[in-house]
Amino acid sequence: MSGKRALIVVDMQKDYLGNGRKNMFSYDTPKLTAEVNRCIREFRENGDDIIYIRQVFQNIITNRLFIGFTIKGTEGADIYEGVEVVSDNIFEKYFPDSFSSAEFREFAEAQDYSEIAVCGLDECGCVGATAAGAVKRGYDVTLISSATGTRFSGKKLEKKRIKLKKLGVRYK
Repeated sequence: MSGKRALIVVDMQKDYLGNGRKNMFSYDTPKLTAEVNRCIREFRENGDDIIYIRQVFQNIITNRLFIGFTIKGTEGADIYEGVEVVSDNIFEKYFPDSFSSAEFREFAEAQDYSEIAVCGLDECGCVGATAAGAVKRGYDVTLISSATGTRFSGKKLEKKRIKLKKLGVRYK
């Protein structure tokens, strides 16, 4: 691998961070956004690629009724306005692991990254799944905990961290 690095910013979307979000998304939006933006600036200054991933659910009646957030084509699926968008590398995914998106996976493979850093939402969800997916594809992976939110604490969070560390994910 060439030694190229990328920062993957996962699911920093309006329905998770904005006003009117569901109560279950209790993230500290100002703090998390500031940390994610700090990472974006740091990686960009180093000449690394910045990639944005958006979770979307198909815009069908059952998803609108039962899920009710990040529905494809709605404003809530857009990147939260407080996040600095510094590249056109924006991809959508339907499943937690960002590498489940063929478009993103093919892009990453074509770039020949050796190192991937991951941040965003949620450590026990899509950030963790993306970190694990990156390790399984042979990338050197760092999860930036200061720029990653989670709705969980205690045993669930600790169990996830142990699992990711066993896979080879480093925490920063």
